[in-house]
Amino acid sequence: MYSQDSLILTLDDFQKISSLVSSTQSEIAELLEEELSRASIVSNDKLPQDVVSMNSTISFQDLDTKKDSIVTLVYPHEANINENKISILAPIGSALIGLKVGQTINWPVPNGKEKRLKVISVLYQPDVNSI
Repeated sequence: MYSQDSLILTLDDFQKISSLVSSTQSEIAELLEEELSRASIVSNDKLPQDVVSMNSTISFQDLDTKKDSIVTLVYPHEANINENKISILAPIGSALIGLKVGQTINWPVPNGKEKRLKVISVLYQPDVNSI
């Protein structure tokens, strides 16, 4: 939402997330839809390895607290906080999708504040060539 850099999404992720967002009524879904509208769409085999995609495991930092976290970005039915699997419809999940390592974003969270997040690394990205 407040990142000047562009986002990169695979066509598969874009289509699935777009469908999910269109059937969901929430502020996060609206913000995510806005993000999707500015994304560059690439084929699965053209996605750079340093870009956050669905089912990838990411290390990121909250720039205000300096806290590092590692999460896997999943669809809502797969979310499990005990396994650090966060939903694309959660504020942090929707903020991270499509960002490259080193990119930062300011993203609203439910308490009315904003989180400033920076992608540190993509630890795992699904083998997009096997899709």
